Amino acid sequence: MKTAKQRRRSPKQMVAREQAAQQRTEVPEQVEVLGTRIRCLGTHEVLERLLSMVGDERAHSVYIVNAATLNLAYENPLYRAVLNHGDLVLNDGTGVRWAARAQGVRLADNNVGTDLVPLLCEQAAPRGLRLYLIGGGPNTVERAGKCLMARFSGIEVVGMQHGYFLPSQEDAICADIVARDPDVVLVGMGNPLQEWLIDRHLAHLKRGVVIGVGGLFDHLANNLRRAPLWVRQAGFEWAQILWQQPYKWRRYLLGNPLFLYRMRFGHPREGQ
Repeated sequence: MKTAKQRRRSPKQMVAREQAAQQRTEVPEQVEVLGTRIRCLGTHEVLERLLSMVGDERAHSVYIVNAATLNLAYENPLYRAVLNHGDLVLNDGTGVRWAARAQGVRLADNNVGTDLVPLLCEQAAPRGLRLYLIGGGPNTVERAGKCLMARFSGIEVVGMQHGYFLPSQEDAICADIVARDPDVVLVGMGNPLQEWLIDRHLAHLKRGVVIGVGGLFDHLANNLRRAPLWVRQAGFEWAQILWQQPYKWRRYLLGNPLFLYRMRFGHPREGQ
């Protein structure tokens, strides 16, 4: 039964109200935060895209951005262009979720690499998945590779390279990746180094997916402990990282408020 208020509305008003409600629930394809374009995808959709990319005939770049990444991109238009040139740019962290929500967009999931990569391995393992790992210290990347192969039957780590190499060695590393022909290359060197590296050499690869994964190898190698699930769901995983890596205090204690300020008042200009 209609209420008195509903009876007073004209049919035109009712249609307009329904259209407005529908627009609020629709999720756009992407949202722009401080000049960086981020895809609005749930984890299930991301995994489908990644598995599709693995079978493609060209190489794809995947970048995962958080508030610290977006601060760097805000300050450096060349780095921002690299991110926007990526095939898939995903959201990580509470700050990005807040920034999207301020534009009326609700991001379905937090697509952090420490969750996404294990899920990708779990889904792709039955058909076989070849990985190449770049980043971290020599012991760290080796332990990370062993961890992935132990956890997921069907995963093969075909190559590993620590992150402390010289620029003059990059071409040889790229040639080694091409020769070993992995399905997925995980680059864990932190922002912005990993994205610069991926962008420089992606065109040299024949196929596969190259993902910037930040500190993933430290977690796999048990150098770092993940925050409890309730802490992650509350959006405070950064506090757990800060407790274990206090040298990152500027990134969180200064960078997070700076990101919120820029989100409210700042907008990057071309050439800024």
